[in-house]
Amino acid sequence: MGVNDDKQESVKVIVRCRPMDRKEIDAGYESCVSVDESKGCVEVKLTKKGFVGDSVVYTFDTAYGPRELYEKSFYDIVQSVLLGFNGTIFAYGQTGTGKTFTIQGDKDDPDLRGLMPNSFHHIFNYVSGSKSTQFLVRASYLEIYKEEIRDLLRKDSTKRLKVKETPDRGVHVTDLSTVLTRNIKEIEKLMSIGHSNRSVGATIMNEQSSRSHAIFIVTVESCEVDPDGRSHIRMGKLNLVDLAGSERQGKTHSEGERLIEATKINLSLHTLGNVISALVDEKCTHVPYRDSKLTRLLQDSLGGNSKTIMVANIGPSSYSYDETVNTLRYASRAKNIKNTPKINDDPKDALLREYQREIQHLKQLLSSREMPPMHLKPSNGAGGPDETDGGEEDSATGRDAYLRELQEKLAVEKGGIINEQNMIAEEKTHLLEELKRKDIRIRKEQAQTAELEAKLRSLESKLLGGGTEARVAAVEAQTRMQEEALVQHRRRLAAHQHHEHRMRARVRAESDNVATLQEGFSSLRYEVEVCTSKLKKLFERIQKIKKETKDLQDEHIIERQKQEEIQGQILRNMKLHQLILENFVPLDDQKRLEERAYFDEEVGVWRFNPADSAARPAEGSFTTTVLSFPPSALGRRRSVCRYACLAARLNTSMRFRGENILHLNLDPLPRTTLDYEPPKLAPQIVAALEAALQDEEDLELDGSPSIFKVRPINKKKRDRQRKIPKYQLKGAHFPESRGLVPK
Repeated sequence: MGVNDDKQESVKVIVRCRPMDRKEIDAGYESCVSVDESKGCVEVKLTKKGFVGDSVVYTFDTAYGPRELYEKSFYDIVQSVLLGFNGTIFAYGQTGTGKTFTIQGDKDDPDLRGLMPNSFHHIFNYVSGSKSTQFLVRASYLEIYKEEIRDLLRKDSTKRLKVKETPDRGVHVTDLSTVLTRNIKEIEKLMSIGHSNRSVGATIMNEQSSRSHAIFIVTVESCEVDPDGRSHIRMGKLNLVDLAGSERQGKTHSEGERLIEATKINLSLHTLGNVISALVDEKCTHVPYRDSKLTRLLQDSLGGNSKTIMVANIGPSSYSYDETVNTLRYASRAKNIKNTPKINDDPKDALLREYQREIQHLKQLLSSREMPPMHLKPSNGAGGPDETDGGEEDSATGRDAYLRELQEKLAVEKGGIINEQNMIAEEKTHLLEELKRKDIRIRKEQAQTAELEAKLRSLESKLLGGGTEARVAAVEAQTRMQEEALVQHRRRLAAHQHHEHRMRARVRAESDNVATLQEGFSSLRYEVEVCTSKLKKLFERIQKIKKETKDLQDEHIIERQKQEEIQGQILRNMKLHQLILENFVPLDDQKRLEERAYFDEEVGVWRFNPADSAARPAEGSFTTTVLSFPPSALGRRRSVCRYACLAARLNTSMRFRGENILHLNLDPLPRTTLDYEPPKLAPQIVAALEAALQDEEDLELDGSPSIFKVRPINKKKRDRQRKIPKYQLKGAHFPESRGLVPK
């Protein structure tokens, strides 16, 4: 298989037509589809009034009825995944046309196995036959149910997952479980678990109708060592997509939940059709990948780094004529999509490199364990897997024998100490305790070694690879050679058939111009016959063009009606919500909600930013936080007393059935208190207080005798000090009695 990273490839389209159903035969419907495998054409006979007898022909890469198609169509793309390419195979068509049977089939019957079981056998047979290459195979399974991504390999498969896009990993699903598989049984078990968890429902047209889009992802990592000793890691990803079928409510008569599911399915398939049309149209500058989860996950598969095959499943009944023509028309457009596949060399998110590093680290830990040199054998890194395994087994055997020998020696020493009669009791106890510590240390060493070996074996068991020439028998080698020769022959045969189809199409295209190349005619009658034949062909072509134009107009009318129905439903819901908001939600709250609302593109829903003080102006600028719901509101939007809960369960009255209209977080109220602020003082008072509170220097006194010398005091000076001044006596005298006052 040639490798060219810059080479563009078109999306290959395969048409598969199921047989007539018993219900369709009993209802009196006829088959309007005929498949010509030799020409690669599907002819649809017109059953509408006014066009009886005419037909329209669609040409594809390959066309199949109920015959086998894996070896001719799917083998190459799975083989390219093993070489490091990305591959995608998805089934598209109306509900009840056999998409799930094409993808899964019957795994117990080799003749009826679908794409998944055949690809599993192909991958693990290739892995077991490789000699010098290590493989790591992991699988994931998800579904898109009502535009919600769910993990089908989890116990809680109803948990919603998000889609993110990073420069390293591209578009991926966060928290999607990935399971390492070692053989066909393990990966088929994952397929069965996911299929049992998938959303399935019964409709009039299909009793086991898939109500979701399912994607089974197989990631194959390979590590090959070149002659220089350098390892090259490649990672290929295989996406097996089982799309839900398009439905018309007039035929399925779906109601309630089934109607909601059908609306979501048709909306995502309509987005897929828009993406296909945008990729084919050279004038289109925008491809609406983000309009649905399905097209977002298939972004690399449609116009990106992937090899893609589209399986168009159709039904032969005239009852499904419109759906069959629409499916074939979309498939015919998808043929013109160009992809640019390339090999994924040394990816950053490869787990194989991490496993190899961990295995090497464990081997170094095991080799650093204490053991005698006679039991150690040097490991030959350049040897094959069998030599490495043999050296590891010899090392493990020698290590175990060495530890057992130490334990036997300790047991002999312990018995000798116990039987020794001339030894002091304290010394004997000390020696026994020392032997016990050695025994515990040996057992601990043995347990740690066993744990490391178990971990090493577990990691090595996850890395897959074939045996060496010593283990592979000559018969198996010859069988592989024959299988490779058969595969090469099938490839050459498919290439010849494809070339033959192209040549026949070219002959049919040029046959209309043969008459114009003839220069002369033998007679006028012959000229009339040629012109009449040419006129008939031109008339047939005109009729087909008119018919196709009429079908396109009808399709546009139907599509417009669908869009009008969706638009009407959206308008009704919007008016209902607007009516509720106008009558039950205050105007101020509406304005705050509009300011806080934003659209989350990853999840595809509207959300609200946390409430802040800017949305509710209050006095002062204070920081606010979003309050959580009280514990009494467990599982509800607001707190409800026990009596109200019991009354709502037992009583049919609406009194105790109140509920919030909007599910919002609790808004924090503005603060009604202020922080304490001390009174402000004048600067002069503050300076005086600070000066008074400053520490003063210590007062030093001179204690010399000259200071305490007694000096005589002058007598006059002493009397002067004792004498009271007159101005002090004027205000200090008491009133005196003057006696009787004469009249």
